[in-house]
Amino acid sequence: QVQLVESGGGLVQPGGSLRLSCEASGVIFMFYTMGWYRQAPGKQRELVATKTSGGTTNYADSVKGRFIISRDNTKNMVYLQMNSLKPEDTAVYYCNAFYSVATVRGSDSWGQGTQVTVSS
Repeated sequence: QVQLVESGGGLVQPGGSLRLSCEASGVIFMFYTMGWYRQAPGKQRELVATKTSGGTTNYADSVKGRFIISRDNTKNMVYLQMNSLKPEDTAVYYCNAFYSVATVRGSDSWGQGTQVTVSS
């Protein structure tokens, strides 16, 4: 059973930075695509960034150039470095994982979420 545990959220001023971390267990990490999603109050959950085990990344247009997703396959960790934060980045951020090998895609697993608040 996949377990994802996020950490690193908090309150930051506009223009500041935060780094989110997610530790995965119960997986063969190299077979999983990892990602971050977010959900702001009253809005649907949306993609922030994903990274395959092969290193292919995908970012939402709203975070391109500001956020960086990375992963450490030796530690079963995925990170989200968030720079130049804006108030509109305020949301609960969720770690996501799914099995992805060749054309096979497994179901999504989610962490419990970590709150990021950007405010002066």
